[in-house]
Amino acid sequence: MKPLKPLSSRVEKAVIPVAGLGTRFLPATKATPKEMLPVVDKPAIQYVVEEAVAAGLLDVLMVTGRNKRPLEDHFDRNYELEDLLLRKGDTDRLTRVCAPTGLADIHYVRQGDPRGLGHAVLCAASHVGDAPFAVLLGDDLIDDRDPLLARMIEVQARLGGSVVALVEVPPEKIHLYGCAAVAPAGPDGLVRVTDLVEKPDPGTAPSRYAVIGRYVLQPEVFEVLERTPPGRGGEIQLTDALQVLARRGSVHGVVFGGRRYDTGDRADYLRTTVRLACERPDLGPEFRSWLCTYVDTELRTADSTR
Repeated sequence: MKPLKPLSSRVEKAVIPVAGLGTRFLPATKATPKEMLPVVDKPAIQYVVEEAVAAGLLDVLMVTGRNKRPLEDHFDRNYELEDLLLRKGDTDRLTRVCAPTGLADIHYVRQGDPRGLGHAVLCAASHVGDAPFAVLLGDDLIDDRDPLLARMIEVQARLGGSVVALVEVPPEKIHLYGCAAVAPAGPDGLVRVTDLVEKPDPGTAPSRYAVIGRYVLQPEVFEVLERTPPGRGGEIQLTDALQVLARRGSVHGVVFGGRRYDTGDRADYLRTTVRLACERPDLGPEFRSWLCTYVDTELRTADSTR
């Protein structure tokens, strides 16, 4: 397939919108950013930054809001804690405490008003400039054994335009997502996105392909976002801007079939924590044994009460 247009420069920057209020996790998120909720023993946002770095993106911009200071503190030095651990000779914990500090060159910009994901991305325009860039949403964690973002960057470098990540979901769940109408475009799960609808009404979705929280975008999206009126929920939707680009023929989709963990839903957040804990070499063996015993006990108790 021929590229849509030549690429002016490579993807080097990642934008992570983190200004949301996390209302689904209240009261835990009343004073703690939802991105700082731990998945086992590491905040969700650190997994996302690590994914960007693994894809070669060392310049990271977080679009923050009020009450997000703990995010900045997490990626900053904590001299008192580091000194305490050093004096105690606790090198393992010291290494883990220092790890976030040196991950990437992290910048912050404040989204003054909660006007939607599209507006949050628009806040990154000055930092991004005129080069393509990646957007990673903190609710989606992608297993590092299934490098989705690196694949998307490769597709964007080869074909130009913008690239979105898609997963196929059951028909009864598609109304929870942005939905893509697609046409075949190539092997290995690559499609051409012809249209996009933000959270379609039940029975109206053009496909079962849901847009998840990974994008590689050309800077032309900023010009479109500036002209995009508030849409669903009274917010400026990134999906609406991508719809304009898709109708120009400049959006491709990578259909992802790997391991993805949703931390934006309470039940999925719990499942994510259990799955990742089970796979940890330091926690997994003991935790799996306890979990099997617990489930077996619960099942026998349930049977006895019927």
